[in-house]
Amino acid sequence: MATTITAVDVHDVRFPTAEAGDGSDSINRGDYSATYVELRTDSGVVGSGLTFTNGRGNELTCGAVRALSHHLVGLSLDDLDQVAFFRSLTADPQLRWLGPEKGVIHMAAGAMVNAVWDLRARLAGKPMWRFLAEMDTEELVASIDFHHISDALTPDEARSILDKGRDGYAERLAFLEEHDFPSYTTSVGWLGYPDDKVRSLSRTAYEEGWRAVKMKVGGPIEDDIRRARLIRSEVGPDTLLMMDANQIWDVDEAIANMQRLAEFDPYWIEEPTHADDVLGHARIARALPFTRVATGEVAANRVIFKQLLQAEAIRVCQVDACRVAGVNEVLSILLMAAKFGVPVCPHAGGVGLCEYVQHLAIFDYLRVGTSLDGRMVEYVDHLHEHFVDPVSVRNGRYRLPTAPGYSVAMKPASIAEFSFPDGPAWR
Repeated sequence: MATTITAVDVHDVRFPTAEAGDGSDSINRGDYSATYVELRTDSGVVGSGLTFTNGRGNELTCGAVRALSHHLVGLSLDDLDQVAFFRSLTADPQLRWLGPEKGVIHMAAGAMVNAVWDLRARLAGKPMWRFLAEMDTEELVASIDFHHISDALTPDEARSILDKGRDGYAERLAFLEEHDFPSYTTSVGWLGYPDDKVRSLSRTAYEEGWRAVKMKVGGPIEDDIRRARLIRSEVGPDTLLMMDANQIWDVDEAIANMQRLAEFDPYWIEEPTHADDVLGHARIARALPFTRVATGEVAANRVIFKQLLQAEAIRVCQVDACRVAGVNEVLSILLMAAKFGVPVCPHAGGVGLCEYVQHLAIFDYLRVGTSLDGRMVEYVDHLHEHFVDPVSVRNGRYRLPTAPGYSVAMKPASIAEFSFPDGPAWR
């Protein structure tokens, strides 16, 4: 029996994280928020998707969902033309001027695209990672819009990568079932935390089994040096220490500051300069051979990732599950990264992003990248209690999700409590 979408509901959900400094970095101190989408169907099954924002302006992405929702109402999931569906949201001829394929419209499209994939996985009775990993190669390739990236990845190259990913699949899955997926924690080093809290969190993280941690940089350089020394003293010389500047530096400034921070053996420097500056990232990468340049959490679309990879500007690809336009676009980025030999460590510093990206990283390992070398999933210990199927970690590693869907369905009580501006948390 065909399943048809009958309604699109959107909720402006915001959590008051700014006051405590949770999520604070060199440019952000916000209230973690979600433009949360629910797709109602004639079968009664509900598909859920969200896009992450940082507080003020969340109403804009909610408005964009409403402006795009007519493309989904009445859509049947049987024989869905994936590229046509994807383009209906990302290239709406009357909204294209507000992008194209970037910003508020693209993020709203991401929430809606992800909700459709969540609905499909739920109807199949599979967690998203398994739904994707077990999908036929031709169906996966047919889900990708190769427009503007065919000079970097052709459909035949995508087929070859995915077909090759079937080799050793069972062994890789058995390994994850026994050992879980590698992770790192960002929660030790938010920029707004005082030193004593950073020290305590770093010590606790090490005791809990984390052997990869990330700190925020981009304040006064002497403060960054002091905090890096503090964290290193707690986690030891063998723990991976990542640094994240959140785009605050100019290119020359990034090079100079990272040369001063080199003594702490940074595993990577994340977002060292403006997210769109492909050539700037490439120059930083050449100037800092002792570390890796990582970026992608606010890269607007697959074309930016194409350029970063072609220019050898990054050694870590940090695609975000909903900054780009959902699963369809993420598939193209995972495949391009595999072709260029760059590991994917998805961005998860925001509400619901850990729930999302665990599925993407697992699928990437099982069918695309097929190696754990250099691959980790970010973990942030905030707000998971608001989800029906929250992430589960042990000894610094993600456990495989088992419930059907994409893991971002929010609890009705949390939606009611934190809806903006009328929820009890905001009155």
